[in-house]
Amino acid sequence: IADISTDTMQERLGNKKKFSAIKQYLSTDKAILGRHTAFSWHKDSKHLLFALSRYKFVSSMIFEKKNVLEIGAGDGWCSKLVTDKVGNLVLSDIELENKRFFDEIDFNKNKYIIHDFTKKELKKKFDAIYSVDVLEHIPKKKEKNFMVNSIKSLDKNGIYIVGSPSIESQKYASKYSKMYHVNCKTQKELRELLKKYFFNVLIFSMNDELVHTGISQLVVTLFLFKFDYYVVIYLKPFFINFYLGDLYIITLICISQK
Repeated sequence: IADISTDTMQERLGNKKKFSAIKQYLSTDKAILGRHTAFSWHKDSKHLLFALSRYKFVSSMIFEKKNVLEIGAGDGWCSKLVTDKVGNLVLSDIELENKRFFDEIDFNKNKYIIHDFTKKELKKKFDAIYSVDVLEHIPKKKEKNFMVNSIKSLDKNGIYIVGSPSIESQKYASKYSKMYHVNCKTQKELRELLKKYFFNVLIFSMNDELVHTGISQLVVTLFLFKFDYYVVIYLKPFFINFYLGDLYIITLICISQK
């Protein structure tokens, strides 16, 4: 449409009302990829689809939450999927460079803060907190601090989601990924970690962008969820844990916080 003349476009559309609508549609501002997402698009474009699928999944889990925090937001480009579904989303990361990348994309107007959860909690409560592909970058000696401090920032009735590649997936990972993935886990190891903070764990799977109940050894990323479970008998919050990736397992955790 953009390559034909105004007169030709109007003639093909048939009336001024349709012509005006299509002109308004074509005048929408361009969306520029973030630095990390652009790298993914150029290097292997399907992986951008997988990343967007994870964020889309997260957005469905925390739909209409009023105050949400993302830990490890990177360039913030994929976070738009969550922004569109919640009241307020705050992005966080430990790298100033990532915040600069976020500022470059311009279309996403979320607040972006620099905070290291391995060192301290954030003096604010959120009714949902999530991190996608973050835990694998945290050394095991700092893992406990990360979990404790991030959970402290969660409202007692909130949802908590954390995603990380499985150790089994690493034989298929790139050299670049293997350099920075210092804390990948088996499903059993992840379950044991989560049991320190939560009670019940149920496992689901995801291959690429498809969620299913698959084999735990064929997984790439893990998600943990905590949210309200309004059952008359308990009236307690419960958690869900999801394992996702190119070959994914999603772990659903129905829990009360310990």
